Amino acid sequence: MSIVETPSPNFNERQLPVTMIVLHYTGMESAAAAIARLTDPVAQVSAHYLIDEDGAVHALVPEDQRAWHAGASHWRGITDVNSASIGIELVNPGHEYGYRDFPDAQIDALVPLMQAIKDRHGITRGNIVGHSDIAPTRKQDPGERFPWGKLARLRLAMPRPTRNLMDPLWSDAGFLLALERFGYDVTDRLAAVVAFQRRFRPELIDGEIDGECRSLLLALLLPKPQGDE
Repeated sequence: MSIVETPSPNFNERQLPVTMIVLHYTGMESAAAAIARLTDPVAQVSAHYLIDEDGAVHALVPEDQRAWHAGASHWRGITDVNSASIGIELVNPGHEYGYRDFPDAQIDALVPLMQAIKDRHGITRGNIVGHSDIAPTRKQDPGERFPWGKLARLRLAMPRPTRNLMDPLWSDAGFLLALERFGYDVTDRLAAVVAFQRRFRPELIDGEIDGECRSLLLALLLPKPQGDE
């Protein structure tokens, strides 16, 4: 895997060990615009890596430093997600500029990069998340078109459960408690449910807690979710 060094000045010291990978889309009209912003000291945003649609991998911030990609966020009790994570930006115009599928070349470059990061830092699948998972009130990326299933089959993400599903018949309050246990910030009920659906049931993102959502979440909380693997 060849990596293009594209240094960003936007980083500082970590306060936590690396335990997470956060995936983003750039949400800008071009790769050049995204790189310009991520390396602009005035913008005060960055990521550790950016992957163009043709598979080119840009290294922006060293992994031992704290890049500024997560913003106000929360996952499994961690609120300084920037300190605890590696951030990877995928070039895609996003929902604002014409959201589209992620090309094979881009995902083919992402997989070995993620595998290497995961192995280096001992990151578990449950801590490989999208920006929308950690900031449900603010973000939609990498969005419903992102191929989480492919990553799950390579043990680089949690699978969408598909077997032995059972509706636990939780109340809505019970579902939110379980969702919080799984990792989400549930302060905004609707945003949390939408983020969960965007990740694990992207074909129907309606913010409604139903039997399928309850079944999926119950399975995800089990020691070995049975799904895309």
